[in-house]
Amino acid sequence: MNARELILGKLRAAEAAPGMPLPELEERINAHHARGPLREASSTELADTLQRVMTSVRTEVWRVDAHGWPALLAQKLVAAGVGSLLLDTARAEGAALAAALPAEVRTVAFDRPLEEWKNQLFADVDAGFTVVRSGIAATGTLVLAPDAGSPRTVSLVPPLHVALVYASTLHADLHAAMHAEAWSAAMPANLVLVSGPSKTSDIQQTLAYGAHGPRALWVFIIDDAGATA
Repeated sequence: MNARELILGKLRAAEAAPGMPLPELEERINAHHARGPLREASSTELADTLQRVMTSVRTEVWRVDAHGWPALLAQKLVAAGVGSLLLDTARAEGAALAAALPAEVRTVAFDRPLEEWKNQLFADVDAGFTVVRSGIAATGTLVLAPDAGSPRTVSLVPPLHVALVYASTLHADLHAAMHAEAWSAAMPANLVLVSGPSKTSDIQQTLAYGAHGPRALWVFIIDDAGATA
């Protein structure tokens, strides 16, 4: 019997073997995760955890309010020498940021097929701005739902990715996020999970940043007062 037949045989045996009914299995999984250490945390406590975990993996994180973040972010972009920023001004957050940017920071819209301006995008755009769908505190993860105005390219191609996340959208863990957002019933066609800047290591375990995406990640957490997890 060759390797292929062995693997198929094991799969068929597992399929035929009696197993736990799915409702019971799901109930046990839910009960296990319900005991998670962050399940009763407030949105502020979840934001604290997200900040701590993401900072530990070379991410710069700022806690901001709903009104002051555009001016602070504009100041940070100028100080970092960002000359062009990819963002969607059709969103309220994108429009607010564009209004706060000084003349030396040029805004770029993703308003044409990638093939028409791929060279410009890879060579001339310094940073991309996204508004995060939600966040996962336990793992320090941002959940992005790309759309026409902010496709995956915005968070993957520019060397700096700037993300805005609301504390009220944070979840304790991945299991909580999947249930709260009903991923099994209405999961978007494409979700991007970001847990820090792009990094990789070679066979000698030398860590390098930016090999497969942004080499820097900035996260601005809006502490929307009174919000719950």
